Amino acid sequence: MTLQIRVIAPDKVVWNANAEEVILPSSTGQLGILSEHIPLLTALDIGVMRVRIKKEWQPIILLGGFAEVDNNNITILVNGAETIEEINLEDAVNKLEEATNILATAKTNKEKIEATQNLRKAKAKVQAANVLSNS
Repeated sequence: MTLQIRVIAPDKVVWNANAEEVILPSSTGQLGILSEHIPLLTALDIGVMRVRIKKEWQPIILLGGFAEVDNNNITILVNGAETIEEINLEDAVNKLEEATNILATAKTNKEKIEATQNLRKAKAKVQAANVLSNS
């Protein structure tokens, strides 16, 4: 059996495909879902969703949201998402270092919040690059 996975952002359907397994970046940690999983509703954090299709893992960066699992259907509503076909690990690491430095120099609360969000996105891109390089 397979899972029907749909990732929906405010402006488009980012992903709509069948898969054997999915690992979600829930707010309480990584959450693995296989077919026949019990019904579930969970909050999602900024991070990498990994989808396994025919023994290959595909990373998708999620920018927070919610996931509902019911009867082998997974509906994921997100603030934003980014599919990754190819990513340069070196570039991703450089952007992570840059985001870390910006956070270290942030002065106002607004700057710190924005810098923290950008740092989390940069970490997700490095994680996605690692998933692709290990596939």
